[in-house]
Amino acid sequence: MTLEKEEHNNLGMTVKLPDLGLIFSRRDFLFITGVMAVASTALDVWGEKGAPLIIIDHSKGLVIGDPTKCVGCRRCELACSEFNDGKASPNIARIKVSRNLHFGSGGVHTGQRGEGTWGNGLVVQDVCKQCPHPVPCANACPHDAIVLAPLTNARVVDPEKCVGCKMCLKACPWEMISFDSDKNKATKCFLCDGDPKCVAACPSEALSYVSWRDLTGKERPRVVPTAVVSPSKAQTCNDCH
Repeated sequence: MTLEKEEHNNLGMTVKLPDLGLIFSRRDFLFITGVMAVASTALDVWGEKGAPLIIIDHSKGLVIGDPTKCVGCRRCELACSEFNDGKASPNIARIKVSRNLHFGSGGVHTGQRGEGTWGNGLVVQDVCKQCPHPVPCANACPHDAIVLAPLTNARVVDPEKCVGCKMCLKACPWEMISFDSDKNKATKCFLCDGDPKCVAACPSEALSYVSWRDLTGKERPRVVPTAVVSPSKAQTCNDCH
């Protein structure tokens, strides 16, 4: 199919597809050819490596906390574990509450933020950021056990696929993956199918369920991830990025 130049303007030339009678601006033409290139890459990945090019959609929402309102009651942790696991076990809750105190560089440390030499005393609620693609925990899982929750697109651990290798724990820069040693399964926040129980249980309204936004660049990573991504997944990521 040939392209015929129709006219020029300050936005660039306009091209016409005579066979279809359609007119596209230069910008539209470049966009369409770009989409075709991405589709071609996806087909190459499927055909040559035996696996599709997978891009995980953004979550529809996320939970955020306001430390200035938190009273440290930790009801959110109990609500999380009781609803999802049937037991009161804050250590496996998907939300983690702690007071930010740091008594000197070699002294007692509680909390996970560490602002200032002595800390700032805030009670901090740490929650999953529902990372955008590429999702560190999902990429690191060798069994593809971290998938999208149907109702919220939140990243959730599929217990049928999880083998308890803890690779996802090593991959999260904010240490937000929990592990149930009784079940030998990893677990993480999946937003309770759109009705987060931690938000409902908070007596001081320090937690909110809001529309998704990318928070990964607003808070520095807490740890350096040590998970190893499999060579096949790494190659797929290289093809995409």
